[in-house]
Parts: sequence; C-alpha cells; structure tokens
Amino acid sequence: MKLDRAGNAKRNLFFGTLNKVVTVVLPFIVRTTIIHILGAEYLGLGSLFSSILQVLSLTELGVGSAIVYSMYKPIANDDNDTLCALLAFYKKIYFMIGIFIMAMGLIIIPVLPKLINGSYPDTLNIYYLYLIYLINTVSSYVLFAFKGSLLNAYQRVDISNNINSVVNILMYFFQIIVLITTRNYYLYAVLLVIGSVVINFLVAYYTNKLFPQIICRGKISDKKKQDIKVKLKGLMLNKVCQVSRNAFDSIFVSMFLGLAETAIYNNYYSIMNAVTSFLAIVSQSILGGVGNSVETESIKKNYFDMIKINFIYMWISGVCTVCLLCLYQPFTQVFFGKDMVLSLNAVILFCIYFYVLKMGDIRSVYVHANGLWWENKYRSVIEAISNLALNYFLGKYFGIYGIITATLISLFFINFLWGSGIIFKYYFIDISIKEYYGLHFLYAITTIIACWITYNICELINIAGIVGLFFRLVICMILPNIIFILFYRKTKEYKAAMPWLIKKITE
Repeated sequence: MKLDRAGNAKRNLFFGTLNKVVTVVLPFIVRTTIIHILGAEYLGLGSLFSSILQVLSLTELGVGSAIVYSMYKPIANDDNDTLCALLAFYKKIYFMIGIFIMAMGLIIIPVLPKLINGSYPDTLNIYYLYLIYLINTVSSYVLFAFKGSLLNAYQRVDISNNINSVVNILMYFFQIIVLITTRNYYLYAVLLVIGSVVINFLVAYYTNKLFPQIICRGKISDKKKQDIKVKLKGLMLNKVCQVSRNAFDSIFVSMFLGLAETAIYNNYYSIMNAVTSFLAIVSQSILGGVGNSVETESIKKNYFDMIKINFIYMWISGVCTVCLLCLYQPFTQVFFGKDMVLSLNAVILFCIYFYVLKMGDIRSVYVHANGLWWENKYRSVIEAISNLALNYFLGKYFGIYGIITATLISLFFINFLWGSGIIFKYYFIDISIKEYYGLHFLYAITTIIACWITYNICELINIAGIVGLFFRLVICMILPNIIFILFYRKTKEYKAAMPWLIKKITE
C-alpha cells in the first residue's frame, strides 16, 4: 500500500500540535491549582506515584513499537491477513501485561512509605491513592490500547490526537472544578481513570470504523513470532534505559530530598517535558513515513532526508533551548510562585539536559524505522546502569544538581555518541559518521551563542509578571532565528532543507 507520507505527516503534525496544546498547557493549570489549594506535597506525591508506575510499565517491553514496526511491510503489501494476526497477538500480550503490572503494583504497596523522605499529608491515605493511580495505568493495557497500533502504523495518529484533545479538555476542566469546590484529591485522581477509559473506548470505536477489514483473528507464523521476540528483547533494554532516565529521577529526589523538592523538580521537568512533547510531534508524525521510506527508498536517499530533517529539528531545538533559559524562572514565578524557583545553575543544567536529549531524536526515528533495537542492547544496558549509579551517588551528595548531571553524562556519552554510531554501523553502512558529528557540534556552538546573546538582552527587561514574560518570549522567538539564519544561510544544509520544508508546508 502506497501511503501519502507527506499528507499524513502534515495532518499528524497539525492535529498533534493541537493535542499538545491541550495536554501541555492545561496540566500546568492543574498543577498550579494543586499547589495553591492543596500544597506542593500533594503534587509531589502524584509525581512519585506516576514515576513508580512508569517503572512497572517496563513490563510492556516495547511490544507496541515492535508490533507497529512489524506492520510496516504488510501495510506496504496490502497483506490484511498478517495485520489481523499481528493485532490478535498484540491484544493477547497486552492483556497479560496489564495483569502482571497489577500484580507487581500490589506487591510494592508495603514499601511505599520508604520511598518518601519525611512526612506526607496526613489527610491522605497513600495506599488508597496509589491504588487509583495503579488502576489508571492498568486500564489502558486491559482495554483497547492495542487498537492504537493500527493508527500509528497507517500514519493516522491524528485520530487518536483528536480523541485525546477532546477527552483531556473535559477531564482537566472537571479536575479543576473538583479541586476548587471539594479539595478532594481522591476524586481528582479518579477522573484520571475515567479519562483513560473513555479514550480507550473511542480509539477502539474509530479504529474499527476506519479499518473494518482488520480484526483480531489468525495466528502469526513461528518465524514472525521469533522475529518479534528478538525485537522485543532489544526494546525491553531500550525501555529500561528510558525509565532509568525519567522515572528514577523523581524517585531519587523523593528519597533524598522529600515530596516538596520532588514537586519543585517535577515542575521544572514538566516545563522541559512540555517543550519536548511539542518537538516529539515532529518525530511521531514522520515515523510512519520514514518506516515506509526505509522499505521503498535507497539508503543514500534516506541519509539525505535525515540530514535535512535533523538540521530543521536542531534549529527548532536550539530556539527552544534559548526559550527555556530565558523563560524558565519568570514562568515558574508567575504560575507556581517564588517559593518554587530553583537557582540559575539548575536552570542551565535543565537547558543542557533538554538540548542533549534532542540531539538523538531524529536518529532514533531511523533506529525505530529499521527495527535496530537489538543492535542497541549493550548501549541501553550500560546507559541504564550508569544513569542509575550516577543518580544515586551524585544525587545523594549534590541533590538536584547531581541528579540532572548524572542524566546528562549518560545521555551525551552513551546515548548520543555511542547510539549514533550504531545506526551508521548497521544501516548507513557506507556513510561516514564524521559529517553527522561535525554538524551537531556546529549546531551546539550556534545554540550556545544564541543563548548567551538572548539571555543578556532579556535580562535588560525589568518588567515583572505576564507582561515581562511576553516581551521575553517575543525576543526569544525572533533573535535566535535571526542568528541561525545568519550562521547557516550559505550552507548546503540550509539550501537543501529550506526549500524542502517550504514545499512540505505548502503542498
């Protein structure tokens, strides 16, 4: 089946952006409401439980990604029988995973107090609250989450994005109303479960309507099952790495510093993650198209496309880094209060964290499109182990600074440098990696210069509140882009990427 890669990517990008506006902006309002009405400890407790359940979700083992990857070829060949068998396999596996997560989640209950340094709100039963969060996580696995694989494989994530947008708007609205009128944190958490259930049912409904010919039936061959198992092993290790990078940070902050510091850390992390989520729209929108391109285009053509996309992506990432540096503190003061502000050094570390994380995103798209998860196994294991060890030792002695630095070290040396080498070893075989590294070095230098110039100009603004935040935002959106244009307007990357980007936007 010949997919409309450009059209699907544009549609996914548009509706993905709308969805992110909803799922990023509204949670900030909710977080602010929790802090001002209930206190930072409540927010920290919710962040801790979410992180614990991210760890438990390791049992998913990347099944979804493996199944979606396995669907690319049958979709290209219009092989509906194989698609049906894959969907049936996916359904069975996900149900088993959901039951396992529930069992493991129940086992963890007795040790919950040991993961909290200091006290927690005495008006809350942490066990009841944790069970609500656990049910929310499990519900997605035992219901219709497997249906979403078809939307991903067919590049129709715009449908799931629209569903998420509508349901989340309603859920966040009612959560805010509940917090203001009742101050009942249990009811707030129950609404999370209701939202997840509704999303699952709607995704299933529209998937059945769009692809009625693809139903859960048949069995995949032993050869296909073995291939998926190999992919799953690699994905499992990759997922361990991701969890060690994200969820364990909050757990260590809670263990060493307490719930209040966890809330502060997660406010900053949430801001960074919000920007990351918007950029993830790009990678998510093009993944299906890249997967199709890998099956139909030459390696040189795909490398050329990766360089073009990566140039645009790192330009955007550079501008976002500038925005984070200049807007972190005033944004936090406006929405969360002066008591929730970290030092400038912590802000700089978060900005470096964000930029280094983004350096590997487009490369990761091609890793996923080629199914190179098993080839990344050693990198994933070593990154996870090093990150956990560094988190513990640096976090114990240096607090938040140590935890962020630990993640930075493993991200740059193991994820970016080593991870980039793997895609060139197994896919871009006859292409030198030196150009790729060199381009990233130039992008980083440009971003540092843009950060220094823009930050010093923004510091001249002595206007507080939303108005001052707005003026800083305008400067951050204009000045870094001018710097990038001046630096790269005569380069081959710029000359190749800009006409391609304009064509994609206008076609």
